[in-house]
Amino acid sequence: MTSLKIGINGAGIGGLAAAIALRKLGLEVQVFEQAARFARVGADINLTPNAVRALDGLGVGEALRETAARPTHRISRMWDTGEETSRLSMADEAQARYGAPQLTMHRGDLMSALEQALPPECIRLGSKTVSIDSRADGATLHFADGSQETVDVLIGADGIHSVVRAALFGAEHPIFTGQAAYRAVVPAERLAVPNLDAFTKWWGPEPTSQIVTFPLNRGREIFVFATVAQESWRHESWTTPGRVEDVRAAYASFHQDARALLDACDDVLISALYVRDPLPRWSVGHCTLLGDATHPMMPFMAQGAGMAIEDAVVLARCLSEAAMTGVPAALSRYQAARRERTSRIQIGSRSNVWLKEGGNADWVYEYDAWNVALH
Repeated sequence: MTSLKIGINGAGIGGLAAAIALRKLGLEVQVFEQAARFARVGADINLTPNAVRALDGLGVGEALRETAARPTHRISRMWDTGEETSRLSMADEAQARYGAPQLTMHRGDLMSALEQALPPECIRLGSKTVSIDSRADGATLHFADGSQETVDVLIGADGIHSVVRAALFGAEHPIFTGQAAYRAVVPAERLAVPNLDAFTKWWGPEPTSQIVTFPLNRGREIFVFATVAQESWRHESWTTPGRVEDVRAAYASFHQDARALLDACDDVLISALYVRDPLPRWSVGHCTLLGDATHPMMPFMAQGAGMAIEDAVVLARCLSEAAMTGVPAALSRYQAARRERTSRIQIGSRSNVWLKEGGNADWVYEYDAWNVALH
């Protein structure tokens, strides 16, 4: 089985997690990444216990705990009165209940931990995939520099605009939600707002408006995420600067604690939010998808990264038990193990009502990717 050559297109969270898991289980892996070098891109990552448990199994959990914050609670507050409608204990209670805590951190810290868990020769930077030839027994990747690489198994971990998904299933047709999301990071010392050590969600008068905050960098910084109804902005990128005046104006009627969060922001990034329907199939021949390439989702359940990490572990487990002729069967087991859960969360993230007034978080948080049954 060690002779089976596995290629991963994309060195994001899901792709690197998959590479670590596959190597851990004795498989040969090569990751192809279009960027010429790794950079500290993105502001935040919220890892709930299901994701942290999976990362612990990859051997990177301790490194993450060195810089992450551990939110004390998950709190819901109403936009106008500030009333709490739910409070779920996290931190030590999550550790005891689910076997791992919630960790919130800069995305760059997670990426660094994943990168350092792989030998440099495992990742081929500057390899932008422009086309893919899929065959019954593998695939060939063609890169922008004219080179190519043939692998026995190809994993598309290349995000919402996945080249692998397009090659397997054609062009996608995402639906614009009419919402834009703003993000910012603020030094905690500039805020005099309660519960800065918790994950707090401010529920607005409409599903299109909410503010989410949680600590980063052991509580020294606070991440702020806010959404507004905004038909005029349709650019789907997490690195585009926005206008802080616009988001403050949109929340002018909110509680003073909520407004104080936005008043402390010097600048923001903006992105349009799109939804996609769950894919009916994830694999063709010896090619498959994971993470945002197969089930991109709205951010309202904070499970995008978690689902990619879970995918990575389950896929590695399925492939580790396959022979060369059994790759399609292994990929079918992977889809069977993952599709119902990811589809439920993908659809649930659209409605934006999860845990508004309490409820059961166990079905999300207690999932154990390393030990879930594979049929």
